Formats: sequence, C-alpha cells, structure tokens
Amino acid sequence: MTSGTLPGPQRAAAEWSSALAAHREPSLTRSLWQLLSTFSLFVAGWVLMYRSLSVSYALTLLLAIPEALLLIRLFIFQHDCGHGSFFTSKRLADVVGSILGVLTLTPYHYWKKTHAIHHATSGDLDHRGFGDIDTLTIDEYLALSRWGRFKYRVYRHPLVLFGIGAVLHFFVRHRLTVGVPRGWTRERRSILYTNAALVLAVLAGMAAVGPVPFLMVQLPITLISCSTGVWLFYVQHQFEPTYWEHADRWRYHEAALEGSSYYDLPPVLRWFTGNIGLHHVHHLNARIPNYRLQEAFAAHPELQRVTRLTLRSSLKCLSLALWDERAQRLVAFREARGRMAQPGQTA
Repeated sequence: MTSGTLPGPQRAAAEWSSALAAHREPSLTRSLWQLLSTFSLFVAGWVLMYRSLSVSYALTLLLAIPEALLLIRLFIFQHDCGHGSFFTSKRLADVVGSILGVLTLTPYHYWKKTHAIHHATSGDLDHRGFGDIDTLTIDEYLALSRWGRFKYRVYRHPLVLFGIGAVLHFFVRHRLTVGVPRGWTRERRSILYTNAALVLAVLAGMAAVGPVPFLMVQLPITLISCSTGVWLFYVQHQFEPTYWEHADRWRYHEAALEGSSYYDLPPVLRWFTGNIGLHHVHHLNARIPNYRLQEAFAAHPELQRVTRLTLRSSLKCLSLALWDERAQRLVAFREARGRMAQPGQTA
C-alpha cells in the first residue's frame, strides 16, 4: 500500500492528535490492576511449573506456553512505561519498567531510547537500523557480494530470525554495551544495572529451588517468549501492503496507518499481548495505554479500514524479505532473481 491509498478521508497530523487525545489518559487503578494481577498469575504459573517437574516434564513444557505469554504481557507493560502511557508519573513508570526489564531480559532505558527512534523512523528507508528487523531493498541486496547475500538470507530465515537470532538478541545483544553510542550514558548504565539485577535474580532462584530445576522451568518460558516476541514485532511491520518511503517523502501518520499492521488476534491472545495487534493505532499515538487501544480503534472508523491480518494470513509474511522500490512492495527473495546486477549471479 503506497501513500494515500487508505479508504476514507485522510486526517492531517494535527487532526489525528486531537482525535486521539481523549484516549491518552492512563488510569492508575487499571494500570496497577493489570500489573499486579498479571504478575501474580506469572508467579503462580511458575510455582505450578516447578511442582509439575515431579509429575512430567512434558506437562512442565506445556505449562510454559501460557507462562511465556504472561511474560509477553508483562513486557507490554514495560513497553507502555517507556512510552509514558502506563502511569502519569514518569518516576513510577521508570521504576516499574526497569524492574520488568529484568524479567524480560530487556534493559529498560536502552530499549526505551531505541524504541523511540523506531517510532520516529519506522518505514523511512533513509533511517533504518534502530529497533528494526533489518530490511534491504532489492538493489541493495543485489549490490552485495555473494557472501553478503548469503548472510542476509541466513539472517532472514525464519529458523534464525525467530529461533537462534531471537535468543542471541535477548540473551547476548541486550547484555552488551558494544555498539551503544558513548553519549548514551543512561542507556549504557541501564544495560549494566539490568545485567547485575539479572545475575542476582538467577542466583536467588537457583538458591531457592536448585540450579537444575530453576533452569528447567525458566529456560522454556524465556525461549518461547523471546521467539514469540520477535514474531509479534516482525509481523507489525513486515506485511503486505505496507509503507516504505525515502526521508523526503516519508510522513509519520501515513507510516503509522499504512506501515503498522492491524493484527486481528483472537480475544485471549489480545489479552496476553495487551492489544498490541492494534499496532497502527499505537503508532498513531504511542501515549494511548494498552487497555484503551480498543476503544480508540472502535471510536474512529478510519482505523478499521486498514489492512487486516489474521493468524492464518500472517503466516504469508514469512517469505517477505526485500523492499521492491519500483513496485512499492515487500517481496520474497525469488522475486529478485529477475534483476541480477550482472549476468551469471545468483540471488
């Protein structure tokens, strides 16, 4: 979908800001209830998994699925804290977000910074690199060496992107300050403090139940949540039709409406994922709390006339890997073969 193809009248940026302002105010009661009830369920689920070890590890692994989804829900609260949409108090949001960052393996202030950049540049071809799934244009891909193309194909393979890559991102990349700009002092400290708190939390857990039982319970939860989280982020922007433009033509609200998906999940998954499937609404105004996204969506018909993805249709997004600047769409690797830079090359 290219600029201006949304059904219905397009609102200007100021109009959208005014229209969505009524949905921005967080409720302390609702936020605290979400946080405390979800965390209580997470603790109860963890204890249940631990006790199931004496029954069957297959049962433990089965219980890890809803437990991992609860961890994703806690990440959504951390996400809202970073946007200032969970609490009116910035101090409270930063404290809660930092604590949740230990559970989610995501240093709060570092992620908050990079995610803000993502919101400010999503769909901008000239400002890729922060908080994105790496996406090349066909011309950029064909300009690479054979080794470069091979590495990109490996990176974009689902087993790597949602498996090995997801693990490396949360277990390794989020533990290192390498590559973090020197001027990002608070963000670098956030990584180090999260690492220290994580070590203490793991040691405490191992001391409480034993190293092996702790790992048998916690590792499946973390691995499933990492893969699922990367999938959610992937499908939020890697779908068709979508929006990519160069900086001189890029527009924030068009990128939000056309380049962020409406992932229409079943009600139970909407709850676990904190309505993040309404990603186009979230990108239009990131200050809307997760529990008010649905009301904003229902109140504005324009928001309901965007590309809708279901669980089944979203699987088709797995093959998308390159941006075709001529056709203005995401395509699979096979569609790049007709544009070989030199005779004899293989995509």
